[in-house]
Amino acid sequence: MKILPVKDPSTEELFIAMPLPLYRDDPNYIRPLDQDVKAVFDHTKNPRFQNGECSRWLLLNSHGDPIGRIAAFYDYESNDNALLVGGCGFFECIDDQHAANLLFDTAKEWLCQRGIEAMDGPINFGNRERWWGLLVDGFHPPCYCCNYNPPYYQRLFENYGFQVYFKQYTYRRDIATRLSSKVGEKAMHALRDSGYTFAHVNRRQLDKAAEDFRMVYNEGWAKIEGVSPMSSEGARKLMQSLKPIIDPKIIWFAYHEGKPVGFFVSIPDVNQLIVKHVNGKLTLGGKLLFLWNRWRKRCKTMFGIVFGIAPGHQRKGVEAAMVMAASTVIQDRSQTQYEELQMNWIGDFNPKMMNVARYIGGKIYKTHYTYRYLFDRTRPFERYPIIQ
Repeated sequence: MKILPVKDPSTEELFIAMPLPLYRDDPNYIRPLDQDVKAVFDHTKNPRFQNGECSRWLLLNSHGDPIGRIAAFYDYESNDNALLVGGCGFFECIDDQHAANLLFDTAKEWLCQRGIEAMDGPINFGNRERWWGLLVDGFHPPCYCCNYNPPYYQRLFENYGFQVYFKQYTYRRDIATRLSSKVGEKAMHALRDSGYTFAHVNRRQLDKAAEDFRMVYNEGWAKIEGVSPMSSEGARKLMQSLKPIIDPKIIWFAYHEGKPVGFFVSIPDVNQLIVKHVNGKLTLGGKLLFLWNRWRKRCKTMFGIVFGIAPGHQRKGVEAAMVMAASTVIQDRSQTQYEELQMNWIGDFNPKMMNVARYIGGKIYKTHYTYRYLFDRTRPFERYPIIQ
């Protein structure tokens, strides 16, 4: 076996295509768009390169055929504690522990040379809502930019020495199922305060939506370990990247006296609209197919990518009131066509959000693990801290 660095367009194409034989007989696999994967490793498109570095490798067998791949990366901006942690991701490999170990060793050695002390994986060189965690339960078709992998990958990671840093749950509920009376009762606590209002976004005011999102995000998420504050420009770019697929009726904000204090951001599952039909290549024909499918309302899955309430407004029924307001629109078949909601992803370190997901009728549908590997094997391992 031989490790081959990804250094040019030809090796990049091998990196992109390497997994396809592994999933040839898997009906649930959906090939990601090539452009989405390539964007992660593009200096002009991924701002993580401003404070970090990334490298990729292929593993070749004795015949020169690719049988594995991995990427390693670090971002100093997201390291704010005593342990310098890098990451590995986009791991794919045949069912062979020796082959997997060669890939993990390559990533580890590259990170060690840069002073990194631990490696999380499989994660993304970017935000957590994409390509994060190893699927270990619920091998259903993946939603847009979510990791999907064979079951044996869990054994490859754990035999190497990776330990579970945290678990990520995707909750699912049927849209048509009525919310419980308890949600309505809790919502009344917020509705008694006349200062709270709830609204979905306006497609013509996406810059406002981006800034509202940033304000709530930075008040809550940016305080979590490993999560960096979001700039106004970063929020604007995020919202603009979603613009082609946005359904305004499934992105909701909560306001208190005009100030944003919560959000519920969902998108149509792009994998249903286009990705599973185009074999990784977003050509003109694929774009036209996307527009046709969207016009025909053929996407039946709402993909919830983030949900939260600013700390100062938690435990006041605001989340319940926002869900109630959204449900009056989303459950109206004359206004939306969705049949299910998948809420991606909720960490086991966030019991409040797990309770909210269960409270509104969600059940665990998929489970991903984010692992950590400490380079100093004598160092005590600690799980991700619980958010209080």
